Amino acid sequence: LVGMVLIPFLQRCSQLLLLPLHILAHLGLWDPFYKKVFPHIMARVAPTYNRKVFRQKQELFSSLRKFAAPSGQLTLLEIGTGTGTNFQFYPPGCRLTCTDPNPNFSKFLLKSLSENQHLKLERSLVASGEDLRQIPDGAVDVVVGTLVLCSVTDAEKVLREVLRVLRRGGAFYFLEHVAAARSSWTYFWQKVCDPVWKYFGDGCSLSRDTQQELEKTNFSELNLRRIHVTPYWVPTSPHIIGYAVK
Repeated sequence: LVGMVLIPFLQRCSQLLLLPLHILAHLGLWDPFYKKVFPHIMARVAPTYNRKVFRQKQELFSSLRKFAAPSGQLTLLEIGTGTGTNFQFYPPGCRLTCTDPNPNFSKFLLKSLSENQHLKLERSLVASGEDLRQIPDGAVDVVVGTLVLCSVTDAEKVLREVLRVLRRGGAFYFLEHVAAARSSWTYFWQKVCDPVWKYFGDGCSLSRDTQQELEKTNFSELNLRRIHVTPYWVPTSPHIIGYAVK
């Protein structure tokens, strides 16, 4: 009960402190500016995050090969590719298509590709996860999305698109920070920080229940576990990791 009263109050306090940002966003000026700044921030932050989850990513992506075509060729689509921090975990020779709604990531993407020459980039598309119309039905063996479903406008629509582009028996690999347990202090602070976090996380939500979204999507198999990323006290610590089979 105390939390139900405190959360809206603290949310309004934080919004009041950031009133100039709120005005800029309302006028449509913040988003274009931050879309240019955000890739530079991620280029600095992503390597640190990758070091924290290196072992988990290595273990997760070690099974990619089992979803390759009978020829041994693996066709992989990554949504929300950003700076390309997952490239080092992909098997040699896989045919890669990258999508991101922010074209300002392109120079960072090219840098990552130059450092991962074991990959073959087929296409790099400016597209949101909700609209993958440039990818035909059943065209890919694997879709990868890490720290993507937290910031999309419509997670359900993204997962429908993922199912559409995957061939039958293909898999969706994910690693996402998610809402903490409702009764926890972490969830309390996630809700308090959410309105402000969206400004600086390019639309990212701290309290999205991505596990529930995955469970209600029509996958034939869902392999998922919950982990915490250090430091444990930050609102982004609770994560889910795994893969879902079409």
